[in-house]
Amino acid sequence: MYRYELVQPGDHVWGVPLSDGNWTGMLGMLQREEVEFALGPFGVTASRETVCDFSVPVKTENSAILVERPTQESDMAGFLKPFTPSVWFLILASMVAIFVGFAGVMWVEGRLFRQRPKNPVSTSALWVMKAFTQEGTEWLPKTDGSRLVVTTWLLASLVFMSSYSGILTAMLTVPRVTIPINSMLDLVSQNDMPWRLESGSWMLQYFQEAPDGIRQKIYEGHTGTFPDCWAAREPISKGKYAALCDHTTMKKAMSWDFSSSGQCHLYISREVVHSFNLAVAFKTNSRYKDAGDYWRVKESGILDMWLENEIVNTSQCLKPPSADLSSQNISALDLESYMGPILIMGAGPN
Repeated sequence: MYRYELVQPGDHVWGVPLSDGNWTGMLGMLQREEVEFALGPFGVTASRETVCDFSVPVKTENSAILVERPTQESDMAGFLKPFTPSVWFLILASMVAIFVGFAGVMWVEGRLFRQRPKNPVSTSALWVMKAFTQEGTEWLPKTDGSRLVVTTWLLASLVFMSSYSGILTAMLTVPRVTIPINSMLDLVSQNDMPWRLESGSWMLQYFQEAPDGIRQKIYEGHTGTFPDCWAAREPISKGKYAALCDHTTMKKAMSWDFSSSGQCHLYISREVVHSFNLAVAFKTNSRYKDAGDYWRVKESGILDMWLENEIVNTSQCLKPPSADLSSQNISALDLESYMGPILIMGAGPN
């Protein structure tokens, strides 16, 4: 029969190396041989293996970015979204080309047939705009050349506006949610959302020692630390900062969020930041290391069953944020959504 005592480190962290070679947290207690083992489980790294012995891995884990769940927002420029900027540029260039061609053909035909049109430039400009926006007009040219230009532009305008209205209708029917942070590159490229790292964790050490640009930028740009991802779940869900956490803890936070509020306020980035093994940490040459049958615990599914019972109500929150916009609850368009077209109409001809 074993007698044991549970001991917590004074700094309440996993453990990172100091400049003098000593370690903090639970790993520091193992280094000083104050305890026989630390349950963790710990992320296995080469530097950690210098101060402790690890059991065989009990689980493979991924890490990602945890942020406040994105929601649909009003977009003043939403009416421009059906086409890309390059397509809009080509449409504008087509309108200018048709306007110049139409005015030129009317002028040439006026001289040939001695039928000088009234204000060919303004007539051409107004007619091109009306045809493009599908407005009716009673005026039609009387010569064949001008009619050929008119027919060509009417067909082109029909294609443009049919495509535009169809795509815009689809976008309004199935709204899309912009996800500002879905990768490490997204995180370091924006300035709206600060981010923090877990204090005394392998992840803090991982980014601190990272040799490449993006991971080093994550360490240099972090605005502080938090005790652990579970303790930081509430400020993260309120959008105070983003955090880099392991998937299991993030799903547990999602479970808490949905179970307590009935809504999803957290989002896990699609990019996997890092994959690592989890294991139990023992002091060096501990006699207890080989006493446990870790493979049996892993292969029996006990750990998976325990996690499944602990992490519930996450299926909805793991879906893309656009899935939150149910067709049974379509949100009404607000004034900002109409502001773009209203400004265009106000600046255009009356």
